[in-house]
Amino acid sequence: MIQPPLAERRPTTRVHHGDVVVDDYEWLRDKEDPATLAYLEAENAYAQHQTAHLAELREQIFDEIKSRTQETDLSVPVRHGDWWYYTRTHEGQQYAIRCRCPITDRDDWTPPSPDGQTPVDGEEVLLDANVEAQGHAFFSLGAFSLSDDDTLLAWSVDTSGDERYTIRVKDLRSQETLGDAITGAAAGATWSADGSYLFYTVVDDAWRPFQVWRHRVGADEADVLVFEEPDERYFVGVGRSQSERYLVISVSSKITSESRVLEADDPTGAFRVVLPRREGVEYGVEHVVVDGRDHFLLLHNEGAPNFELALVPVEDPTQRTVVIAADETTRLDDVDVFQRFVAVSYRREALTRVGIMRIVDGGFGPLEEIPFEENLFSCGVGANAEWDPPFLRLGYTSFVTPGSVYDYDLASGALLLRRRVPVLGGYDPDHYRQERGWATADDGTLVPLSIVYHRDTPRDGTAPALLYGYGAYEVSIDPGFSIPRLSLLDRGVVYAVAHVRGGGELGRHWYENGKLLAKRNTFTDFIACARHLVEEGWTTSERLVAEGGSAGGLLMGAVANMAPDAFAGILAEVPFVDALTSMLDPSLPLTVIEWDEWGDPLHDPEVYAYMKSYSPYENVGPHAYPQICAVTSLNDTRVLYVEPAKWVAKLRSIAVTDQPIVLKTEMSAGHGGVSGRYAAWRERAWELAWILDTAGAANAP
Repeated sequence: MIQPPLAERRPTTRVHHGDVVVDDYEWLRDKEDPATLAYLEAENAYAQHQTAHLAELREQIFDEIKSRTQETDLSVPVRHGDWWYYTRTHEGQQYAIRCRCPITDRDDWTPPSPDGQTPVDGEEVLLDANVEAQGHAFFSLGAFSLSDDDTLLAWSVDTSGDERYTIRVKDLRSQETLGDAITGAAAGATWSADGSYLFYTVVDDAWRPFQVWRHRVGADEADVLVFEEPDERYFVGVGRSQSERYLVISVSSKITSESRVLEADDPTGAFRVVLPRREGVEYGVEHVVVDGRDHFLLLHNEGAPNFELALVPVEDPTQRTVVIAADETTRLDDVDVFQRFVAVSYRREALTRVGIMRIVDGGFGPLEEIPFEENLFSCGVGANAEWDPPFLRLGYTSFVTPGSVYDYDLASGALLLRRRVPVLGGYDPDHYRQERGWATADDGTLVPLSIVYHRDTPRDGTAPALLYGYGAYEVSIDPGFSIPRLSLLDRGVVYAVAHVRGGGELGRHWYENGKLLAKRNTFTDFIACARHLVEEGWTTSERLVAEGGSAGGLLMGAVANMAPDAFAGILAEVPFVDALTSMLDPSLPLTVIEWDEWGDPLHDPEVYAYMKSYSPYENVGPHAYPQICAVTSLNDTRVLYVEPAKWVAKLRSIAVTDQPIVLKTEMSAGHGGVSGRYAAWRERAWELAWILDTAGAANAP
């Protein structure tokens, strides 16, 4: 019988604001220490031993995922210039292949719809990621950017998981890869209008994109630093407006932003600030032409927490005309601008929406919302690469409807279904149900839940259940279809999402009430959702598993301490469970920019005390815990492996429990886990088998 690893205690002391803390496991931060790697390998061996009885179930689930997935497939082509662009997948291959085929009829905007099994007439393979990934244990494609005339391709790859990419350039006329190789870049790459220059960002030692550089393609000359942001709170990005008229540098912290623009046909010119940054004001710009004049559409939150859309002249952005006024019930999220219309993405009643405003003489027509019929769904603007299309490409999904691609006909208002992800094996959406629930939080706030289940699952308190949560950064966990999830639903598991405060489901106030000194609302909301599932007869605490990753992993660690009796098990993926230690160290990746989300405990004693009151690692106690499974990656640059490693070590030393606690570390991946679809399916099958076993459903048919 293998025993759980016990990490050596090597006490270190830290003192902040007069508070003395002794940390026995901080030494695990040094991954160059052979003892650290030995400990992680021992934990992997223990996790393998503890889950060995699930090997057959894991294989069953993997086979189910594989058998339901059309492995050889084709995406819906997107039109740009003289070409249709799309991706292919082939059975047995881990990665997608990027392709294009020529447009044969300029007046026909209907995308070609081959069956995915046969070649497309005139098809060109632009990038085969399977070839690029050969010889690498990890592979991630970052940029995939075409010059305006479709003759040059810039792409970037990361082969270690540390999110530092190498950018290369291919001449699509000759199929020759040029000698350009930009190393140490962030993921993206943006072309100048004439295709002579690439703009890209690089990250600092804290993995913060902080500089924009200009690279002259094919030239033997040094790249030019275009912009540098010294303030560690701000991330930097560079891209193009939808019209392709402007290059745009975006500078943003968690609460403040600034945009700089430059005509894309003047790549060596100087970027100019649209509106100077003001603390607490966020804005973004998109180029639009109204009455023959260049304007920017300004999406901003100045005096408008849920954001307002305004029209401003390019030459004087301080002169604003309100296009869509702020609304307490509607959170404006984004705008996509075209020659004849604007697509507006927004959120109302915890659901995403898309509306169309037509550009008319003098401004804009009324907002026309595109209707969808399901009670729970997600919709959004898809890939639209042309400036003057007759259709708007949309994406749509729900818990029971597989991912779908529509073209919205601007002339008729019809939704034309171009593709719905096939689910093999006879999937019938009528066998499943989805509904909205509302839990009552400790302070009386109603917290929405989204629930999906098989129609034959009893609602008598006997069903196993999985409750997922995130609750940070104003990120919303919207309804979406999942083939792997069917392996849970078909075994009688009720799947629920807790839309807790800290997310963005109900607007900016929902986010504000789950961050900084209101962060505990995120945790108590989740616990209230767990209690609600039991009270409403969906499940029992003995059969309820909780799941969350990254900032959602912080949520998992917090509720494990606050309400361990509410769950049979907790799955924490790349979990941010040592939050206070990380936020006290500005030398760590991304710490300073995160102070706007969590607070600055290094300089503020009130924030220090508040974070210490909930940080999972700080609050591990001598009480019974449910089963816990922590999953992490050695090369993660966002949530370092040391956080779950320390957490598990401390749980082992303090918790009074006979429930197994396991730590599984992927030794060659980053924050997103393993790469390759088959590897990802096996990883998810491993997690789902653990969930089923913990919920007492491993033997379900």
